[in-house]
Amino acid sequence: MKVGTDGVLLGAWCSLENFPKTILDIGTGTGIISLMLAQRSSAISIDGVEIDKSAFEQTVDNYENSDWSDRLCCYNASFQKFADESNNQGVKYDLIVSNPPFYKEDYITSNISRNQARFTQFLTFKELIQGVSQILSKSGFFSTIIPFKEESTFVSLAQQNSLFLNRICRVKGNQSSEIKRCLLTFSFNKKETEETNLIIEKSRHNYTKEYVELTNSFYLKM
Repeated sequence: MKVGTDGVLLGAWCSLENFPKTILDIGTGTGIISLMLAQRSSAISIDGVEIDKSAFEQTVDNYENSDWSDRLCCYNASFQKFADESNNQGVKYDLIVSNPPFYKEDYITSNISRNQARFTQFLTFKELIQGVSQILSKSGFFSTIIPFKEESTFVSLAQQNSLFLNRICRVKGNQSSEIKRCLLTFSFNKKETEETNLIIEKSRHNYTKEYVELTNSFYLKM
């Protein structure tokens, strides 16, 4: 899987205000988000969980070749199984992030690895939120990125699991386009939601000041 804008946005935007000691990246793919968080934080332990074996192997290789290899670890398992085992062992995370699958079954292809990464039948929003609620620490944060059209459904599912929306950033590709994505941060603490907006480009490959300020620490050329 190539590095996508969604992962870069989430890795750069998610809150570290609680100075997390333990971080979990669900569906880590190539490891981009967890590597960004290793760069941004001083967390002692950063775990990734990835169901696809080839993606898992690539993540491990990327972890081992990074400057933060001593803090990074990846598990080859479904998140459902990982969450159950972690919950049974009393493991909690101060920050959980996920760029989850969100395409519906109508679009399924013959590529199994791509399907697992992109389609909700392999990890539904309900399963994701339930698992997060089990292994997130009491003062922890859960950050994710989802399609804008799924915003109200996702927020409602989170509330049913005592996770409340603290921050939201609605993302547009350019000034004239529709809102495409929502960056969301939840916690067990119910408070007034901080709402912002982000436009990525002024024109093709001509990025806005706000997007550059958010992400330029992670690009060689920006």
